[in-house]
Amino acid sequence: MANTETALKEASTSIEGVIGAALVDYTSGMALGTLGGSKDLDLSVAAAGNTDVVRAKLRTMEMLGLKDEIEDILISLGSQYHLIRLIKGRNNNGLFLYVALDKGRANLAMARHQLKRIEASLEV
Repeated sequence: MANTETALKEASTSIEGVIGAALVDYTSGMALGTLGGSKDLDLSVAAAGNTDVVRAKLRTMEMLGLKDEIEDILISLGSQYHLIRLIKGRNNNGLFLYVALDKGRANLAMARHQLKRIEASLEV
């Protein structure tokens, strides 16, 4: 089982094109851990903003009566992908993995696959 630091290091090394990664508590909007980022990508700001995205989608699903779970949320920008992977499991309610990827270097399918694998091994 991987801890937060190990999981974020794994994301940054196993996923091509990672700009930054974070483990976020969407009940508070706080990043529990971050790795990478840049002057143009403040991961604390991204954690709070993406918390709003997750909460909005969960509310919408509830209003629609959808009895399903979010696997991941993809936001495509001109030069980046932002991928949000909700953590499942009894001990991990309210958490998501977030990675920002350089669109020119990233393989989106592989990134999703790797995040799923990292999520399965994460112990918080």
